[in-house]
Amino acid sequence: MNLRQVALVAEQLAPVRQDIFAVLGIDADFADNGVAEFGLENSVMTIGKTFLEVVAPLQENTAAGRLLARRQGDGGYMVIAQVGTGEIEAVSIRMDTLGIRKVWQVDRDEVTAFHIHPSDIGAAIVSFDEMRPATEWLWAGPGWQQRSAKLVTAISGVTLQSEDPEAIARRWATAFDRAANLEGSAFVLRLDNGEIRFEEASDGRGDGVAAVLFEAPALAPIMEVAAERGISRVEDELLVCGTRFQFREMK
Repeated sequence: MNLRQVALVAEQLAPVRQDIFAVLGIDADFADNGVAEFGLENSVMTIGKTFLEVVAPLQENTAAGRLLARRQGDGGYMVIAQVGTGEIEAVSIRMDTLGIRKVWQVDRDEVTAFHIHPSDIGAAIVSFDEMRPATEWLWAGPGWQQRSAKLVTAISGVTLQSEDPEAIARRWATAFDRAANLEGSAFVLRLDNGEIRFEEASDGRGDGVAAVLFEAPALAPIMEVAAERGISRVEDELLVCGTRFQFREMK
């Protein structure tokens, strides 16, 4: 199972999109008209073979809008995991057995996927997706391979914060059928291509996606752009869309 996409939510899409384009070295993205079903607009950006999405509400009383209100501004929204070919039915059965509710489902030739209720897993909406073929990613639109970021090469981790990170980690571990072990001060659930970390909330914003980890060939160009744009920085972390952007420099 792979960490394939992380979604953030913004009150206004355009300024956040511009900041992310700049600091990650992105020239083009994909706007998925399908998210209008949820009262949203979006931008899906290619980061190697992983994806960063930003959604913004276009109407009142959306799940994204309620999250913006609850967390007092922009922040994390969703984690999307890609399951192996032929595995989605077993994952679906596991959710049903655990009593985890599905809040949206799709079953097409190209993809079978479902979102699970954040109240049943904690901290974020989670989607389990099976793509056919497995090398594709429908949500990124046609030609996504030609739109990859230039300053980062992959999303390799996401951090969720909670008042009770151990409890949330256990819920995610059960849903993902993977172990979540304490490593230092955080619980860590490892996927085939990355990790999901669970830490204690300390910013007064409650449970949610707190950070995204990017692999980067070099930090200097990213930090130079961030300084030019006046983006908040603490050591090697940037605050973008209410989310800590973390970078692991590739050796």
